[in-house]
Amino acid sequence: MSYGGATNMMAPAIGGSSSASSVKQVKLERESELRIEVGNETPLKLRLLNGSAEIFGSELAPETWLTFPPRVKFAVFTWYGATIEMDGATETDYTADETPMISYVNVNAVLDARRKRAKASSPNDSEASKGPRVIVVGPTDSGKSTLSRMLLSWAAKQGWKPTFVDLDIGQGSITVPGSIAATPIELPIDPVEGIPLEMPLVYFYGHTTPSNNVDLYKTIVNELAQMLETQFSRNAESRAAGMVINSMGWIEGTGYELLLHAIDTFKASVILVLGQEKLFSMLKAVAKNKPNVDVVKLQKSGGVVSRNAKFRQKARGYRIREYFYGLTNDLSPHSNIANFSDLLVYRIGGGPQAPRSALPIGADPVASPLRVTPVNIDRDLLHMVLAVSYAKEPDQILSSNVAGFIYITDIDIQRKKITYLAPSAGELPSKYLIVGTLTWLET
Repeated sequence: MSYGGATNMMAPAIGGSSSASSVKQVKLERESELRIEVGNETPLKLRLLNGSAEIFGSELAPETWLTFPPRVKFAVFTWYGATIEMDGATETDYTADETPMISYVNVNAVLDARRKRAKASSPNDSEASKGPRVIVVGPTDSGKSTLSRMLLSWAAKQGWKPTFVDLDIGQGSITVPGSIAATPIELPIDPVEGIPLEMPLVYFYGHTTPSNNVDLYKTIVNELAQMLETQFSRNAESRAAGMVINSMGWIEGTGYELLLHAIDTFKASVILVLGQEKLFSMLKAVAKNKPNVDVVKLQKSGGVVSRNAKFRQKARGYRIREYFYGLTNDLSPHSNIANFSDLLVYRIGGGPQAPRSALPIGADPVASPLRVTPVNIDRDLLHMVLAVSYAKEPDQILSSNVAGFIYITDIDIQRKKITYLAPSAGELPSKYLIVGTLTWLET
């Protein structure tokens, strides 16, 4: 989600030019927010001087400096009034007094009541003990991931431990793009660090758009949902807390089909539609046949602005870099060298389903979208991001989650050596690697 100027809602921040690098204070009236885009080169320090305020549902501690890295976009909201101090350059910063926050927090109140009802019911009643399963839907750049963060942080503040499910392979809120993932949220999400990565359940799709392999996308969504159902069946607390699902922004044609598939697969009970009347109407019609599904239309924030394809591509690169190096270069990834024979690389999809001789006359071989095929290690793997599968055998790759990712930095054909960057030293958890089309040029 990006924040940018909405001229009818803009008020100049105290302290003059938004591009000036200086310490300045901004006084926020009740139920207003300060929208900030950090500059491209230098970080921004920010603290709460007085009053109370939050960033995407997480409260700010008073008199505590937070350091936001370059290019970050966020908003500081206050319910009762606050004074914010900033130190550093911003691309833009402005205050807005028209926000949809009251409707968002009202949704949270309803979800909280449903969680309490689920917790109070008998654990033997599988339906009644199931907390709300919320899926946030809407077109690209409608604020889905931000609303998801708010709902998760508010729930955690109230003592719940909801599960966050991220189905947006284009950007990736939990881990690298090209993956779907889930993780429990036990504390309000850190305004700077974002989603915690201690216990994510990750499945690798390998591409940044589902149109590359629709069948594979559906398959890993099914696998993730089944794994979560198993975990919920063993944990009444998690089951009652429910889940918040961040969906993709592709809502036309096949994208809409995949959205319906996700709603059914995760058994969503609440569908929050951001910023599109047509989608709301279509889903409302679908929900008529689903007695326990509520479809709610919400206004998107006026601070949301569109991001073009180039911006998204850059953002994906930053996200991959963050995986290896940390948000503020606070991690130290390790460069490792392995023999070709130590690693087995596979691709999902491709390869003919059957030889031409086995097909009816005139029929062409069709690539099998779910076939797991071995890949020769050669220079084509250079700059690719590969997933390390937990599979014990190749035929388990499709149904297995992944341990993490490596980045291929060099291929020595003569010596049959492969050099890769990994988050930590030591042997990889598995010799089975998955390659898709996810690339990164380290800068």
